[in-house]
Amino acid sequence: MRGVSEVTSGYTGGTTTNPTYRQVTNGSTGHYEAVEICYDRDQVSERQIYDLFFRSVDPTDAGGQFCDRGDSYRTAIFVDTTSQEQAARAALAAAQSELGQRIVTPILAAAPFYDAESYHQNYYTGSSRIVTRGGIKTQAEAYAFYREGCGRDARVEQLWGSDAPFINH
Repeated sequence: MRGVSEVTSGYTGGTTTNPTYRQVTNGSTGHYEAVEICYDRDQVSERQIYDLFFRSVDPTDAGGQFCDRGDSYRTAIFVDTTSQEQAARAALAAAQSELGQRIVTPILAAAPFYDAESYHQNYYTGSSRIVTRGGIKTQAEAYAFYREGCGRDARVEQLWGSDAPFINH
């Protein structure tokens, strides 16, 4: 999106230094799968980023996201400044008001962030071929299969309707 210069996939919030995807998703590290976002404050505000985040996930699900279940798949916002926390709390309140449902996404103090393995970076656009339940696919094809098969877009659209920013309506 305009103003975002880089997004890095990784892990944060747990106790293991330099965790791997396998460690994180088996639940032994306390980490969340996360992204670190670099952006230009003159082009996009923290609040705008948080508003888009809430509208691209199911912030009412405390057990994970879509068919990805477990602690590492829960939603959270990690902040390291008072202004980030204020913007996150305002976005949470607005999302809760709009949905009329309790938002379970916590706002937590920033913790060390560890970059995910290289194959996780921009996974949704990847051309590497992998074996999936649906056969051999590129990473991009596997991600599209996941979005459809796990009902990601359908659930996000059910919650947010035309306010869901990253799905095709």
